Amino acid sequence: MGTSTDDSEASDGFPPEKRLEASNTRLIKAGIATIPDMETLQECVAYENAHQNRTQILRRLKWKAEELRENEE
Repeated sequence: MGTSTDDSEASDGFPPEKRLEASNTRLIKAGIATIPDMETLQECVAYENAHQNRTQILRRLKWKAEELRENEE
């Protein structure tokens, strides 16, 4: 299923399509909440833009980016 390149997989082995294509909103929220770093977050944003482009999901990803930035400081 999908490509097998390492570039498309998140650093924790949980690719964007698994985080964002869950069967219900709670699972998508959990997938976003467990994003470990900015690289993974950027992969998820790129995936969402290319496939679904859902405003609500992109907004959650933006909130997660802000949270990750705060934790880096």
